[in-house]
Amino acid sequence: MSSDPEFDGVSPLTEAKKSRVLMVGAGGIGCELLKNLVLTGFGETHIVDLDTIDLSNLNRQFLFRQEHIKKSKALVATEAAQKFNPNVKIVPYHANIKDPQFNIEWFSSFRIVFNALDNLEARRHVNKMCLAADVPLIESGTTGFNGQVQVIKKGVTACYDCTAKETPKSFPVCTIRSTPSQPIHCIVWGKSYLLNEIFGTSEDESAFDHTTDADNAKEIEELKRESEALRSIRQSVGTPEFSEALFQKVFNTDIVRLRSMEDMWKSRKPPEPLDYKALMEKASTLDKEAVVEDQQKVWTLEENLIVFNDSLDRLSKRVMESKAAGQDAVITFDKDDEDTLDFVAASANIRSTLFGIDRKSKFDIKQMAGNIIPAIATTNAIVAGLCVLEAFKVLKGQYSQAKEIFLTPFATQRLLGSDKSREPNPACPVCSSFQIRSLVDFSKATLNDFVEDFVKEELGYGEKEFAISTEVGIIYDPDETDNLEKKLSELGIKSDSFLTITDEDDELVNVVVALSESKEPLEDKPVKGIFSSEKKIEIPAKPKQPATETNGAASDGPPLVVSLTKPTDGVTPAKRSHPDSEEGIAKKVKTIAGGADEEGDIVIVDDAPLDAGGSSSGGAIVIDD
Repeated sequence: MSSDPEFDGVSPLTEAKKSRVLMVGAGGIGCELLKNLVLTGFGETHIVDLDTIDLSNLNRQFLFRQEHIKKSKALVATEAAQKFNPNVKIVPYHANIKDPQFNIEWFSSFRIVFNALDNLEARRHVNKMCLAADVPLIESGTTGFNGQVQVIKKGVTACYDCTAKETPKSFPVCTIRSTPSQPIHCIVWGKSYLLNEIFGTSEDESAFDHTTDADNAKEIEELKRESEALRSIRQSVGTPEFSEALFQKVFNTDIVRLRSMEDMWKSRKPPEPLDYKALMEKASTLDKEAVVEDQQKVWTLEENLIVFNDSLDRLSKRVMESKAAGQDAVITFDKDDEDTLDFVAASANIRSTLFGIDRKSKFDIKQMAGNIIPAIATTNAIVAGLCVLEAFKVLKGQYSQAKEIFLTPFATQRLLGSDKSREPNPACPVCSSFQIRSLVDFSKATLNDFVEDFVKEELGYGEKEFAISTEVGIIYDPDETDNLEKKLSELGIKSDSFLTITDEDDELVNVVVALSESKEPLEDKPVKGIFSSEKKIEIPAKPKQPATETNGAASDGPPLVVSLTKPTDGVTPAKRSHPDSEEGIAKKVKTIAGGADEEGDIVIVDDAPLDAGGSSSGGAIVIDD
């Protein structure tokens, strides 16, 4: 299904009727796009969306009605769109596109993939999967009145990551945890710190332990102590004392400690600590159900406490049920998860009150925490129509005719601007890599099997020095051999994981290996390459970088791109343009487990990528635009 034959003289409508396509996202663009696909006559359309319908969706997502609120977007969209054309097949999935069921083999079964997503991480995931499966992707997006459509084909056009995306805003850790001055500071604190400390990480690991702020050793030591105290409270999850213990720790004890730092409050008003029992007396008469349901209202302090306690009860129940079933009890933030959203909203508002910052409604906090930009219905409709027009070119294999189209209604020229599809960027951290697939018997395969049998023998690296990394860091290099005897599964590597092989001599391009679990036992070796031919694999050499001028001196490498983010309290953090790129992972992850050594028991991640919540494990919390 991944080949692209020419269809000279054949109508693309005829090909559409025979095509099996995937649409990821059933929101603003997705509703319009699904309608177009169904009315155009695409024979089989699969839809993946993990979201449920919210009241705020109804003004622009026309497939949904009032009675559909709280129901699955994918399921309701399917039911509504099927009536437009009963002769086509629509298959919905109320799920996350990153779930294991949506593997490379599954992606490769589609003729075209359409992206109708609203977040950077999911877009990059689908881009990577389509490149691995060699399936054409039609990427689309809107921001207010502006929109864009792009055709992506492996080796033919630029991929989603060929152009650096806008650098996320970032805030120093000290601002987030000690001197917040804006609602977003408190929201990030609740989302990336408090929720993560209590529900999101293992007991010996913490989001705020991941810091390299060497300029403030005292701050780091204090962070350690706070994390240890929260881990102690974490042990009481599910008990009647849990909510009060957590509240007293973060809204009383920590605040009293901050107030004791007198120098910090010479030019600003110090925060006011709260007492749990005193506040509960005032909140005891409130109707919990009515408070929780009202998303548009800015809750009072007492109402926020009610939501804080109620969300903790719900999250604790989920943790206990997961543990009882022997499953992973980790919970991470999702703007569409009411339990985590309620907890972050209430925690952020209570913290805002302490520091004299305006509180926000749950609706507003969802927008800010989820980095949501309001969408315009007409923009979505225009972009969805352009997606189908570009799909006709893909069906005919006419990639030379494909365009990148920009909808810019306030431009001085014209509403729609188009340009020829760009060629792949030789320096792209994703599509410039040499991509290959391998079958693995995860019950047997060790890292040593992968290194010796696959990389050295099948890929032909031989005695060449190289490093192997996962999405979280390096697991092997010539100096890091401790993991060789471990099974890949013990290193967190599973089916549809991606491993990146980096040439230590910087002569060959990176090799990205997509691992698939073998359905049958492998006879000779537990790792085996999936090759399209019997020819010897040849890894391409890295293209030479043009010489650049740096302060009057020539340089053979690309210039260092430093993005200056919003300065706070005199600190200006800098982030890479691609913090989660493949090449940006080529740093070691050093974990000091258990007790302290001479440098302290801090986990240090060098240049770690962004996590799913948009936070960085460096010295700053990062918010994706």
